[in-house]
Amino acid sequence: MQSYTIGQAARLLGVSPDTARRWADAGRVATHRDEAGRRLIDGRALAAFSIEVGQSVGGEDEAPYTSARNAFPGIVTAVKLGDVAAQVEIQAGPHRLVSLLTREAVEELGLEVGMQATARVKSTSVHIDRT
Repeated sequence: MQSYTIGQAARLLGVSPDTARRWADAGRVATHRDEAGRRLIDGRALAAFSIEVGQSVGGEDEAPYTSARNAFPGIVTAVKLGDVAAQVEIQAGPHRLVSLLTREAVEELGLEVGMQATARVKSTSVHIDRT
């Protein structure tokens, strides 16, 4: 399973690295250390935490989490596979995006809960890029 540094997790959550570090220090999300001593967050743990953070974000005074060309980098929080179709959910900061695509596309991209991905929105379609 992929793990993320505090900085990578902060970017995916749409917060500063200092905020992500404070959350880790407070025990809101579990970390472990790699061989180099860097603190890492397991992808599945970050996916679950990103849902919690996304649901608690509110208020109209906050700036929306956006990026150029309607790209929403985030973390895969759910993958539901059918015989032919699939549903993929991504938490990108406070935004939860859901894409319906073919099972074959999900398998080719190797999408699974806890991995980083980018949802691209054009009109009413959401496209998923593995990052």
